[in-house]
Formats: sequence, structure tokens, C-alpha cells
Amino acid sequence: MTTHGRSSHGAASNRSRMIAVGAALAAVVAGAGIWVSQADDGGSQSVTDSGMPSAHGGMGAGAAAASGADAANSGPLSELDKTFLVKVRQAGLWEIPAGRMAQTQASSEAIKRAGTHLLDGHSKLDQLVREDAKALSSPIPDEASAEQQEWVKQLKAADGEKFDQLFVDLLRASHGKIFITIGEVRAATKNHMIRRLAQVTNDTVMDHMTVLEDTGLVTDAVLDDVGASVPK
Repeated sequence: MTTHGRSSHGAASNRSRMIAVGAALAAVVAGAGIWVSQADDGGSQSVTDSGMPSAHGGMGAGAAAASGADAANSGPLSELDKTFLVKVRQAGLWEIPAGRMAQTQASSEAIKRAGTHLLDGHSKLDQLVREDAKALSSPIPDEASAEQQEWVKQLKAADGEKFDQLFVDLLRASHGKIFITIGEVRAATKNHMIRRLAQVTNDTVMDHMTVLEDTGLVTDAVLDDVGASVPK
């Protein structure tokens, strides 16, 4: 009888362990189901090329709050910083269309290549400047300046070699002038988000000036025009 009692006790103990293991497995499966459900509902967070959460879709409430806190602690925003945000935004608004036109209106492969660099660089830069401006609550425009819109009209009316030269003249001059502004902003800004934007913009503009110069169509007159805008 004593032996039978020990056997019953052991069986009961085994059943208890099996029930506990089953409960644990059920909890794991349930947790996995919740995770899959969240993933299917679009719970993943989109990320920009800069490694920052995107402000345009895919950002959860927690990430948005973190972005706001980051902006609040990013440092004071000067008037030059605000102007810089506007200039970067407006650059994309006319240079992206110019890059597209180069694909169909240019006669030179070098111009088409420069246009591709404009499309790629300013598309990424425009996303970053929109995110930064939103986080910093600094307004930016939705259209290019009147002068830039006029440049777009001139490009639309040209083709072939005429388009090639006009494209280089307008874009090398505009990149050279904004390059000067980037230096001023990067050297003096106290806002780390603006500092980052200035660095990305600097790299983008350097690339664009280089591919424009590679066309062999940059004239002394354009460079003199840029030089005249350098603060004395």
C-alpha cells in the first residue's frame, strides 16, 4: 500500500508539471500572436536615410513625443536658421523638376547624369528638411520663389544643347550661392538639428556642383557671378 501511495503522488506531480509547461507554452503562443497582429496592423516605424524616425507616416505616439522632446532640447533657433530651412525647402521645389526635365530635354549624357543626382539628392534632402521644420515648428513654403519658378519656365522652353547650357548656368550658380549660406549656418548655429541639416545639405551641394562641373559647361561668367555674392 505504501508503494502504491508513492506511485500516485509521483503521477500527480508529473501531471502538475505538464499543466505548468502547457500554460507557459500557451502564453508564448499568445504573445507571438499579439506581435504578429501588431506587425500586420502597420506597427513598424518608418526610418529616414539619416536614421531618424520619419515624421511623415509610420511614427507612433511615443516616437512623435520623443521627436518633440529632441526638438525642444536641440538649442535655440536663430533667424538665419529659419531662413536656411526655407532655402533648403525651396531648392528642392525647383531643382527636382529641373532634374526630371534633364532626362528628356538634355542632349548630353553628362547633363542627364547631373539631373539624376539632383533628383536623388534633393528628394532625400527635402524629406529631411520637412521633418526638421515640423519638429522645430518653423514654417516652410510649399512653392519655389518667384525667381526659381521663372528658371523652371526657362528650362521648360529649352531643349538640346540650349537646355544643357542653361541647365548648368542656372544650377551651378544657385548651388554656389547656397554653398556660401551653408558655411555661415554650419559655423554659427546653436541648434544641433540645424547643424545636422547643414552637414547633409553641404554634402549634397558638393556632389551636385561636382557633377555639374563634370559636364564641362561651367563658364567663368557663372563663377564670377557666384564670387560676387561672397560677403566681403
